[in-house]
Amino acid sequence: MSPARRDVAIVAFAQTGHTRRTDDLSEVEMLMPVLHDVLRQTGLKTSDIGFTCSGSSDYLAGRAFSFTMALDGVGAWPPISESHVETDGAWALYEAWVKLLTGEADTALVYAYGKSSPGSVRDVLTRQLDPYYTAPLWPDSVALAALQARALIDAGATDEPALAAIAARSRQDAAANPYAQLPGARPQGEYVVAPLRTGDCPPIGDGAAAVILAAGDRARELCARPAWITGMDHRIEAHALGVRDLTDSPSTRLAAERAGAYDPAAGRPVDTAELHAPFTSQEVVLRRALGLGDDVRVNPSGGALAANPMMAAGLIRLGEAAARIHRGASDRALAHATSGPCLQQNLVAVLEGDSHE
Repeated sequence: MSPARRDVAIVAFAQTGHTRRTDDLSEVEMLMPVLHDVLRQTGLKTSDIGFTCSGSSDYLAGRAFSFTMALDGVGAWPPISESHVETDGAWALYEAWVKLLTGEADTALVYAYGKSSPGSVRDVLTRQLDPYYTAPLWPDSVALAALQARALIDAGATDEPALAAIAARSRQDAAANPYAQLPGARPQGEYVVAPLRTGDCPPIGDGAAAVILAAGDRARELCARPAWITGMDHRIEAHALGVRDLTDSPSTRLAAERAGAYDPAAGRPVDTAELHAPFTSQEVVLRRALGLGDDVRVNPSGGALAANPMMAAGLIRLGEAAARIHRGASDRALAHATSGPCLQQNLVAVLEGDSHE
């Protein structure tokens, strides 16, 4: 007989105020206040953490094994159980979640950070592309997102005014988010790559985030209303853009199904969705793939259009969804993270709070 599955929850979340540049801060200096904050929320010390996992990118840092320097902010002595993923911190959270499910730890610290300001993000992200046929052409992330937006418009799934409305709603919602880089409504601006204007694209900026996971009764001890992770899954599209339908995201749909987003046994519908959609057109794709109606509050934090720190924006979506459950603003939330061009890789988690009864 297999052992009973453990209940695992996000019990704390912290993030930096996201800014265009942090020239006066190293990655460690940017990260340390966030780590101190998330530990303070639970009353835990570093020595109380059973497992630590981080997400970042050496391409952004410009040096190999850059994540080892960030461990100075965690404190790796006495020796700790630690791991790292070379991608968004949402995937680090997935690894930590599995670790707790196995019973190898009762608590986990997950953090992610990225400084996009030192270089050209549009150039750096071309390194995610197929190295034989696509990358040599140097199509950047905005140009590829514009191809996706054009495909949606040509298919009748959206138009430029609808995309502008998504941008306006997201940044207006971000006005209530003290950590957002671009809060409040603003003009759409000029075309960056048609049909995408400045307002349709995410800001370039620096930032970090951290969450603490805990299992079972330990979670209830650390948080008045834990955000229980009832399911999580991640899937990937074909690497070659030419064989994909850019107006759809089957991997997101499948990940949501496997995570239990549509499980009728849940008894409660999803009321909040934090979607990692750096471009307005990508929110259209994700809403369609996930079947989200107008009754679901999408990106009440402002989403990636208001702050998009590379390698941390996906983890922030999980943290923001969990924070709404912590304070009673949501009962069942869906959180999504993506990586790669045109929503290539997608992770979906379902979070639930204890009943108010």
